[in-house]
Amino acid sequence: MSNLDELVMGKAQKWLDGDYDEATKAQVRNLIENDHNELVESFYKDLEFGTGGLRGIMGVGSNRMNNYTVGFATQGLANYLKKNFPGEQIRVAISHDSRNNSRTFAERVADIFAANDFQVYLFDALRPTPELSFAIRELKCHSGVMVTASHNPKEYNGYKAYWSDGSQVTSPHDTNIIKEVEKIIEVSQVLTGGNPANITILGEEFDKVYLAAIKKLSLSPESVQRYADMKIVYTPLHGAGVHLTPAALKDFGFKNVILVEEQTVLDGNFPTVESPNPEERKTMKMAIDLAEREQADLAMATDPDSDRLGLALRTGSGEYVLLNGNQTLILLMCYQLTRWAELGLIKEGDYVVKTIVTSMMPDAVAAHYGVKCYNCLTGFKYIAKIIREQEGVHTYIGGGEESFGYLAGDYVRDKDGVSACALAAEAAAWCRDTKGMTLYEWLQDLYVKFGFYRESLVNVVRKGKDGAEQIQNMMVDFRANPPQSLLGSPVVQVYDYKTLEVLDTATGVKSAIEGIEDKSNVLQWVTEDGTKVSVRPSGTEPKIKFYFGVKADLPSVEQFEQVQSALDAKIEALKQELKLV
Repeated sequence: MSNLDELVMGKAQKWLDGDYDEATKAQVRNLIENDHNELVESFYKDLEFGTGGLRGIMGVGSNRMNNYTVGFATQGLANYLKKNFPGEQIRVAISHDSRNNSRTFAERVADIFAANDFQVYLFDALRPTPELSFAIRELKCHSGVMVTASHNPKEYNGYKAYWSDGSQVTSPHDTNIIKEVEKIIEVSQVLTGGNPANITILGEEFDKVYLAAIKKLSLSPESVQRYADMKIVYTPLHGAGVHLTPAALKDFGFKNVILVEEQTVLDGNFPTVESPNPEERKTMKMAIDLAEREQADLAMATDPDSDRLGLALRTGSGEYVLLNGNQTLILLMCYQLTRWAELGLIKEGDYVVKTIVTSMMPDAVAAHYGVKCYNCLTGFKYIAKIIREQEGVHTYIGGGEESFGYLAGDYVRDKDGVSACALAAEAAAWCRDTKGMTLYEWLQDLYVKFGFYRESLVNVVRKGKDGAEQIQNMMVDFRANPPQSLLGSPVVQVYDYKTLEVLDTATGVKSAIEGIEDKSNVLQWVTEDGTKVSVRPSGTEPKIKFYFGVKADLPSVEQFEQVQSALDAKIEALKQELKLV
């Protein structure tokens, strides 16, 4: 027997001997007798409580999402909260999405927190991630938990931990919570069944408070009034946006929202899509097909926990272009900044935020409007961290990341697909009203004004234990042997966010990366011609991500297709040079 097999069998036997329920033990015995590979994947390690919480495949075992791993994580978090807020009545909020077992896990979390004598606010049914963030702030909670695996496939579930400002936990709380979670190794350490009276259920009345906060983001009510009948197609992809997104659109004034009815059915198996990821055109197909039939101005989708927005826009020829996350961010940010400027709202110190792997276009747009653009590490919690640091000093306008997340206003501290849908629809009405053009035509105009920035992403998937090792080895190799040039243009800067240093290749001098305090396993190469390539292992999925950014001038909208084709060809050539295709 190998060392790995000994480790796995030892951990599995602990579950058979321990205080686990009989159904769980039966599943463990079945794996031992019939599925060695799955046994190894389920027990070769403990499911890590990472810097954002848990995420993994559902099933039995220490490396799977189940009532026991959720319980260990919750008790560890509870212990950390008690250490941080001694003598206080600790308050927590809990929500969940439509995934299989999400309600079960959410009730498990609520039970454990209640048994620890916390005041618990549990939503009566699924709710979007941004509403959970809003609830933490509105109810003055110390922490919160969202049970979701975002847009991962149906086999996954997850657990996002939030802090008192409504953002996902950041340093030092993230690593300190991990230490507390690692101390929970026995089922008997988890407190349960103590105080159901400590649980308060949140329902529709609280939804109204959240929707009222979103309504305050509206910048062009007159335009919406004139185009209230504009056709909008929306799908929640079987998820948590099903009620609140249409409600937000109605509150803004839109009267012609057309739902993809088949995808309003709440189902954690996501039966109409391969994966509930609105970044993919095949996931958006039913919405786009309906938009074509209805000749709608735009088709929108939110992922299962409704923090991400997928947006497809109608072109002049009647086709529908699915925007990437960078383009959606650009449109929403440019709409906000344009209207803030027109309404005289911009003042000194106002700012926007984006992540380091997001398009470089927001930097140019922000400079044009005289607002600061902060760059931060990947993950919305780092955007929230900047908002927290600037709170009461300067005003946050909006910000986002290339992975289809945007937040306007600071009432929430995570990306908000509900408000993003409402703003995108309002921007489309404003474009028609004030410019006589579609939102897609305005995007092309923005490229003429600020430069044509084009981005692409390649995900290299490596599953399981071997895959994780391969990903780490790839990063080691890239650090040891970074490319000297890309498509003939010399690499002039190498950013390493693990050491927080940037190398000037011409002089060999290393200096500190400005404005970034937290470390992350990310590499970036910037070439002489302005090309940027970023490499980052995913923190939540078994993949390593390659982000490509290129730029060219766009002299006129008439040359859009020609310049776009040239930029796309350049990105494809970069992928080939790095042997990714």
